[in-house]
Amino acid sequence: MGIQRNPTRSVRIGTVTIGAGHEIAVQSMTATPTRDVAATAAQVNALHAAGAEVVRIAVDSDGDAESIAAIRQETDANLVVDLQENYRLATVIGPYVDKIRYNPGHLYHHERRKPWQEKVRFLAGVATENDCAIRVGVNCGSVDPAKKDQFDAADSVGPMLASALEHCELLDSMDFTRYCVSLKDSDPHAVVDVNRRFADARPDIPLHLGVTEAGLPPDGVIKTRIALEQLISRGIGDTIRVSLTVPNDRKPEEIAAGRQILDDIAHGRVRSVVDYGLETLNIISCPSCSRVENEAFVKLAEDVKQMTAYAHDQAITIAVMGCRVNGPGETDDADLGLWCGPNFVNLKRGPTTIGRYSYDEILPRLKKELDALIAAE
Repeated sequence: MGIQRNPTRSVRIGTVTIGAGHEIAVQSMTATPTRDVAATAAQVNALHAAGAEVVRIAVDSDGDAESIAAIRQETDANLVVDLQENYRLATVIGPYVDKIRYNPGHLYHHERRKPWQEKVRFLAGVATENDCAIRVGVNCGSVDPAKKDQFDAADSVGPMLASALEHCELLDSMDFTRYCVSLKDSDPHAVVDVNRRFADARPDIPLHLGVTEAGLPPDGVIKTRIALEQLISRGIGDTIRVSLTVPNDRKPEEIAAGRQILDDIAHGRVRSVVDYGLETLNIISCPSCSRVENEAFVKLAEDVKQMTAYAHDQAITIAVMGCRVNGPGETDDADLGLWCGPNFVNLKRGPTTIGRYSYDEILPRLKKELDALIAAE
């Protein structure tokens, strides 16, 4: 089945090139603590062996950044560093990686008085000096607040799209064109909408596709498949990631799932007739990464899915997030949200925090809130 791909420019990431008609690359992300060099290098190599053409590692601190040099010595994989709030750590990791990912919504956390444009110029300079590509990674739960304020509160797609286009314009003005863009949401329909609109506006820029916090398999695979089928069949998308909530030893399943989806699309085996979660219980959960401070998070996500099975026919969304970086913001749009710290789980109803509970206490408390929502229907 021949699919006419968008005529994007090419972007090299180490030994792999995306865009300009190259094969769609499949990637994943480590979930081990980055400062645990041995464990992180082992997971990078496991993902690489499973066929990951790019592997992403989160860097949140000086210790994380300083570990990247040692990890680089242990692997031949193409490495991407996911910078969080401290963009200046790019200088530490730049010599050892092939791509730098930054989130426009996180740039304002550090050096708040400095314009975001200066920070992007800094990142582009580091990337140029170290032969790195860049990914502008826009996420539904962490959109730049200044951009979000320009749109109606009910419009989740508009701020994401505007933020991405604004950053592309700035990078282009600096003659830095070795970048791709991602626009992710936990709702596959929103992912389709925002990426189609971006591709219409900037068909020249390669797109990294994925559904953030897709959740546990098989649901997470189904959600991702729905979005990718709609986009890739229209020629949109140059690299993909299937984000699944699985234990560390099962992370290579993301690669297998991604390759299966791509193969099915190529052969016309599409399943998008599935009516995704509009009138049934929807559980979203993040894929787990090094930002998770308690490995009990994955077990908790599984327990939430089992405990809430009785509410399958209710149109309620429950979000289970593994860290304090993205969790607080990315649970705001859920009916019930849990975001996990090292010792406690924070429970929310919409954007309102109910309280924090131990890992042993949280399931009964969640059930009480779920029952109250059902009774109020």
